[in-house]
Amino acid sequence: MKHSLSALLLLAATPCYAATSVTVKVASDYLFNGVSQTQEDPAFQASFDWAGDSGLYAGIWGSNVDFGEGTDVEADAYVGYYFGLTDAINLDIGIAQYTYHGKSFSSDYNYAESYAKFNYANTNLNFWYAWDYFGTGAGHAIVMVVQSFPINDNLSFDISADYSKSLDSDKWEWETDDDAYIHWRVTANYSWSGWDFTAGYEDTDLETFGESTFLVTVARTFNF
Repeated sequence: MKHSLSALLLLAATPCYAATSVTVKVASDYLFNGVSQTQEDPAFQASFDWAGDSGLYAGIWGSNVDFGEGTDVEADAYVGYYFGLTDAINLDIGIAQYTYHGKSFSSDYNYAESYAKFNYANTNLNFWYAWDYFGTGAGHAIVMVVQSFPINDNLSFDISADYSKSLDSDKWEWETDDDAYIHWRVTANYSWSGWDFTAGYEDTDLETFGESTFLVTVARTFNF
């Protein structure tokens, strides 16, 4: 986290053309690839983002969590670079640091993750890789495909599916003898007077958690 936060502070202090924003969000649940991080309770989330004209960006993000053992806050930092590979294909690459707080052992879950996100028109193909997933020492990879369907300037629909897999099943399994799972969702997005609303259905093929969920969020971004 120190490296990512230091990068954010350095960028914020660099004189250049840039945009900064703060986003606040209330969600009916905090779902991380379909798995609740709040035991299906609501979440309050906020972020601070900096974006430069060059495509370089950085930010910090936080949310309440509830793992049932005293960990109650997640605070993340990220830095990345967004650019055009071709006239039609864009690429977003970066690294994020996840940190957890609440008990003395909560920091044992901390881990870093790299990502690459490809965009072509209304289609996105995203990849994530962590080499110490949730502090387990296991490599972990996620691949996601998202298709958006814009209706007008205010309304759109998303359909997405992602596949999460442990690369070291002896260190981390999602369920007994199951080191991978699939998560999918269908979401409606609506913007009105500066507010962003989403409502969607999500599910996974996990048996013990990651149950089907209707997720609703309300968010607002303030630009500076």
